[in-house]
Amino acid sequence: MRRSLIQRFSADDLMSSLEKMCFAKLIPIVVISFMIDVFYLNVELWFARLFSCRIFTVDAVIVWHSSQLSMHIIMNDRLIKALRRQPVDCTPIWIMRQAGRYLPEYRQARAKAGDFLTLCKTPELACEVTLQPIRRFDLDAAILFSDILTIPDAFGLGLSINEGVGPKFEHPLRNKDDVERLPEIDIDAQLGYVMDAIRLTRIALANKIPLIGFSGSPWTLATYMVEGGGSKEYRYVKGMMHDQPAVAHKLLRKITEAVIGCLKSQANAGAQALMVFDTWGGVLTTPDYDNFSLNYMAQIVSAIKSDPNTADIPITLFTKGGGHWLEKIADSGCDAIGLDWTMSMSVARQRVGQKVALQGNMDPAVLYASSEKVEQEAKRVLDDFGDGDGHIFNLGHGIHPAIDPDRVATLVDAVHRESKRT
Repeated sequence: MRRSLIQRFSADDLMSSLEKMCFAKLIPIVVISFMIDVFYLNVELWFARLFSCRIFTVDAVIVWHSSQLSMHIIMNDRLIKALRRQPVDCTPIWIMRQAGRYLPEYRQARAKAGDFLTLCKTPELACEVTLQPIRRFDLDAAILFSDILTIPDAFGLGLSINEGVGPKFEHPLRNKDDVERLPEIDIDAQLGYVMDAIRLTRIALANKIPLIGFSGSPWTLATYMVEGGGSKEYRYVKGMMHDQPAVAHKLLRKITEAVIGCLKSQANAGAQALMVFDTWGGVLTTPDYDNFSLNYMAQIVSAIKSDPNTADIPITLFTKGGGHWLEKIADSGCDAIGLDWTMSMSVARQRVGQKVALQGNMDPAVLYASSEKVEQEAKRVLDDFGDGDGHIFNLGHGIHPAIDPDRVATLVDAVHRESKRT
């Protein structure tokens, strides 16, 4: 029976532990990847490289962890440079939900897993799905295959995700007592599968391109946790916000603490850039956005930037429908702002100046059109941003499940070609 074993070892225990595992026949093949002061010992991949074997699964990973993991030299560092507003040879591109249902290999992996949550919570499968779009397209970054609802799930609200229905929580939070009962999250124990998937993916990527980690914003996660799922009216969460603001803030503080812990753990596990998805921030008024959404995202950015172990990790904030508040978002201390397709890149650039990079922002629906139209629209977005540094090309939101993968290939090639610096 194949077994998965992920442990941390001290330097003194490292070799003796390897010997025991090899003699016990837990590890048929050994991989050792040395990365400056951090090395990963992965039992299948090292010998695979030596003997030119192709390995599809990982039996055991022995990790000697260091906070310097994210600092290794990346072969394609366009994304990191662009996030830092440094010159690049062409505009980097990655796509929100690039590992998803539009890919036939993803649908096969999900069928193998049996359900979405198993796919997310099995590190080997999450790693495989993360890599699928990287094999197909010349993308400049990988983003971990996971879900923003892993944190609410860790709070024990009874999450289920069913095809065609969406996420549902068995125990939504509707009052002060519900919020008071929320337990503290043990990141390593309850979300360790996320970090394990990051470690496996970093090994597989071999520093060819950077890996992005992410979380939902506190407001967006609170919306799901209070509503009990998706919503169009936001009846319960806005009701709590208006009638019980102290309760809403207490909930948001608890979520913020969990998000900070999760993002720091992702960075320490190997994520080289971070992103916060504020999917529902745009449904708020300006005062409510300031108090209930941006306030907590700014706390997250501050916590990441004030920690010596994560201070150099670029972080992007994306509020769907947040074009009204670009200057305020830029003042949060983030490195980049994600834009949806309703915002002009040139106008956004004028408003934020040199404070932050900008990510976006082609309408995902353009990918339903012809290849010629996709190329035209890619060029239009690039021209709208104009000359200069600090642009990461992306869609204005996640890619749709019915998109033809060939259109994605067209888009990626067009962005690189049309933005190539001479």
